[in-house]
Amino acid sequence: MSVNEPSADTGSVSQVLKPIRGRLIVAGLLAAIGTMLTMVPLAGIAHIAQFAMGQAEMATAWAQMQGPVWRVVIISLGCLFLGLTLISMGEMVAHLADNHITGRLRLAITRRLAKVPLGWFTSRASGEVKQAMQDDIGTLHSLTAHFYTTLGRTLGAILISMIYLFAMDWRMAIVSLLPFPLFFLFFSRATKASGANMQSFGAGMARINNAVVEFVNGIPVVKAFGVEGKAHGSYREAVDAFADAFTDFTRPLVSAMANAHAMIAPVAVLGVVLAFGTLFVSQGWITPVEVLPFALVAPGICAPLLLLSYITHDLNNATGAAQRVHKLLQTPVLETLAGEATTLPAQAEIRVEHVGYSYDAEHPVLSDVSFTLKPGTVTAIVGASGSGKSTLARLLLRFFDPSEGRITLGGVDLRQIESAQLYRRIGFVLQEVRLIHASLRDNIALGRPSANQQEIEDAARTANIHERILALPRGYDSVIGEDVQLSGGELQRVSIARAVLLAPPVLVLDEATAAADAENEVKLQQALSRFAQGRTLMVIAHRLDTVMHADQIILIDNGTICEQGRHHELLARNGRYARLWALGGYEQGSEQGSEQAVSSC
Repeated sequence: MSVNEPSADTGSVSQVLKPIRGRLIVAGLLAAIGTMLTMVPLAGIAHIAQFAMGQAEMATAWAQMQGPVWRVVIISLGCLFLGLTLISMGEMVAHLADNHITGRLRLAITRRLAKVPLGWFTSRASGEVKQAMQDDIGTLHSLTAHFYTTLGRTLGAILISMIYLFAMDWRMAIVSLLPFPLFFLFFSRATKASGANMQSFGAGMARINNAVVEFVNGIPVVKAFGVEGKAHGSYREAVDAFADAFTDFTRPLVSAMANAHAMIAPVAVLGVVLAFGTLFVSQGWITPVEVLPFALVAPGICAPLLLLSYITHDLNNATGAAQRVHKLLQTPVLETLAGEATTLPAQAEIRVEHVGYSYDAEHPVLSDVSFTLKPGTVTAIVGASGSGKSTLARLLLRFFDPSEGRITLGGVDLRQIESAQLYRRIGFVLQEVRLIHASLRDNIALGRPSANQQEIEDAARTANIHERILALPRGYDSVIGEDVQLSGGELQRVSIARAVLLAPPVLVLDEATAAADAENEVKLQQALSRFAQGRTLMVIAHRLDTVMHADQIILIDNGTICEQGRHHELLARNGRYARLWALGGYEQGSEQGSEQAVSSC
């Protein structure tokens, strides 16, 4: 199973690490074997000391010791260097695996997010997605690059030490290892206590991420309306809440971990060995020289265990990060109907057939909406705020799919058209402009990277932004956010130029000219009208005077079509549209009068 399609039946951590599980096991084994080998010199020192102390006469001892001592020294040094080499190899394998899974996960998330409904992003804070894609994958480094090798080193050190100590004397081995079970007792208590607060700790991190993004993005509005105190207060509340969560997370760790570390301090372990060694010698059970291996080897177990306790503390964070990454990889994608279209529609006619949509079962947004957008025509969708206009536009763009009915392009259901192909045929300019951190040239050519300079400039002229770009010091090479700060209307015109360059057969405009001034709005309307020749154009409008020349006007109220026709036809009916026109449109008429005019269907 691939990373980008993990199974929900198994643990999230297991699924995230599945592609590199074998490498991590190999890394852990290398580290374990390497650590075992690095412990050999301690046994060698004890062996040499026992051999030397067992000689009766020093004069003859040296001659007898030379051969055995050198053999022990050579074996010890060989094991030491070989062990260090294996540990280094294990670390290298783990870090290479970490690099592999990091790139794989980021690519998998990018591919997944490319397939999710665009409407999914509107219900997610940008800080939430950023945390999973950047912060959480970075946090996994502790789990993939260090935990398995550290676990291997710890287990290797404990295993070889226990084998050696029990081989020397089982009674001394048992008492020498007494501090370590106590360490695990305190350590498990600390881990369990902190784990209970891990969810609130992760939630606090996410809240801070969202607060930072919202605060930075809202600085202009905050300054304009003089509400710095409130904005700072929201960020301060997020920080204070995280501080409380962090305190709850760390408080149980402090005393428990202090006791745990005290239990396996080398001095404490050595003290236990010497105390019981003295007792055993006094009872005649062992000789003083036989205490030496335990005094050398038992304290050597302390360092790996301490290292494990440090890395396990990070393991909780890494586990939470893996769960969030796994959740992001489980994000539902746009479903493609069986029998994906192999022949893409050549026509640009769009049919909306009995479409209904609701965000939940109790609040329907659209109900039984049907109409046709014929090629080369302009269709205007008008209605009061909250009537379902923008939802209808987003259904056409597959931000989400209809709950009922279907939408076809050239007779083919949109759900049978691959997303990349769909957006080559349906362009859109929405109220919220999204430009990437790149040059104006790259932003305009985002949909057609192969476009030449003349094509880019022609699109900019159509969108009435060419002259403004030429007035910049670096022209089309100006980078958004660095060399130039464009107004809302100017950003909208860049977005329109991008759609013009893409030249899709269908174009959806959701109040695309709302941020432009009156003069530029007229020019943009004229340019878009010229651009619409031979294309299907759907315009979401708030003001009736901007769409009076449309080929078809559809008035929507409470999610249903109230009236449909040309401007003069709707006026002749003397219905709701005519009453709205008499009131001067939504912006010119009173809000109360507008609501009365379209009170219901």
